Amino acid sequence: MRERDELDVAVKTVHELEAGIRDNSELIELGEAEGDEEIVRDAENALIELMQTARRTQIETLLSGEVDGNDCYVEIHSGAGGTESQDWANMLLRMYTRWAERRKMKVETIEMHDGEEAGIKSATIMIKGHNAYGWMKTESGVHRLVRISPYDSAARRHTSFSSVWVYPVVDDNIDIEIREADLKVDTYRASGAGGQHVNTTDSAIRITHVPTGIIVACQQERSQHKNRATAMNMLKARLYEMELQKREEAANAQAASKTDIGWGHQIRSYVLQPYQMVKDLRTGVESGQPSVVLDGGLDEFMEAALAQRVGVATDVAAED
Repeated sequence: MRERDELDVAVKTVHELEAGIRDNSELIELGEAEGDEEIVRDAENALIELMQTARRTQIETLLSGEVDGNDCYVEIHSGAGGTESQDWANMLLRMYTRWAERRKMKVETIEMHDGEEAGIKSATIMIKGHNAYGWMKTESGVHRLVRISPYDSAARRHTSFSSVWVYPVVDDNIDIEIREADLKVDTYRASGAGGQHVNTTDSAIRITHVPTGIIVACQQERSQHKNRATAMNMLKARLYEMELQKREEAANAQAASKTDIGWGHQIRSYVLQPYQMVKDLRTGVESGQPSVVLDGGLDEFMEAALAQRVGVATDVAAED
């Protein structure tokens, strides 16, 4: 049923593009014949929007990797810098949550560690939706923020770093064998806001896969059993993603968050002071509206990164 729904959406998109091109082309001819510049202008603007939809649809059809259509986990870790970096990590968490909401995807919080004063030290979320991993995989790496710190009484400019790592949720069709002897399992008390929701038992789970050093944690549920099951799924996903990296030449983005969270490793810079700009250092795509980007407006950056990975030009029919 899921595959059928996805195919229905794809067919509907093509039909809408065909109808839109035909109707607006006829409106332009009509407007030119009658000398109505407003009709021509509106139709031309509509065609530009259709071109952008066609470009996005073209790139999306190229998300044909074996797990591109799957849901994904997103890990965010603050870099060195204390409160400033932790606040930046929280801003990134909100940015990806807003991006997912714009695309009608669901977001679940798996694990989160709050900062001492503000922000978060780390967080893991799951994004559920069509091609969630296919789109989000381009976001793995170190993200750099430059701004006047709201936590600095001298109002000085600060540079902060946070890392993002995206890996796919693996389904039952993929068999991954994990030996119990290779696991180190720790339990701890989940953090919470207090009050009636405070966790009074050691239900949170942290699993370490000794051979690879991979660590996963979950404190989403009050049940230790459920948290363990979720953590095991995350571990399987991490191990599978490691295997994908070995087979993919374009694994640099996924591995970026394993490097130092600092200078020389960033994939994107977000500058709020002394000027306003977001620049992707891989593709050269820029935006002069960082507030829009930080509110989830990431499509332009993701499309360019995907097009670069598959070797497709993003300027579809630009001459038209």
